[in-house]
This record gives sequence, structure tokens and C-alpha cells, in this order.
Amino acid sequence: MDECCLCGHSMAIRSVYRTRYNIEGSLLKDYMVTLCCTICATCQLKRDIDRRKDQGIF
Repeated sequence: MDECCLCGHSMAIRSVYRTRYNIEGSLLKDYMVTLCCTICATCQLKRDIDRRKDQGIF
């Protein structure tokens, strides 16, 4: 994945997904979101995946 996994898997998954779909952000923001609220970050990712599936782009 070419990402630092020392920060946790959620942060790495979030940053890879964000990069793949050209979503604005940074590694620092990904780290802070997953650090402050991992559950919220996971729900946000799931909502975006579901939306992309509905649009046929996932």
C-alpha cells in the first residue's frame, strides 16, 4: 500500500482510499480523524463506499 501502517490500519486504509478517489486531505488529517474517532472515520468511509457503489464507480 506504500503507506505507514505504524499509525494504525484505519489511517492507512483511509489514506489509500482518499488517494485512489482523489479526495482532498492529507496524511495528518487522516491520522487525526482516526485518532479522535475511529468509529466516525469508519462510518464515513462506509457511507462513501455505498454512495460510490450506487453510482457504479466503486
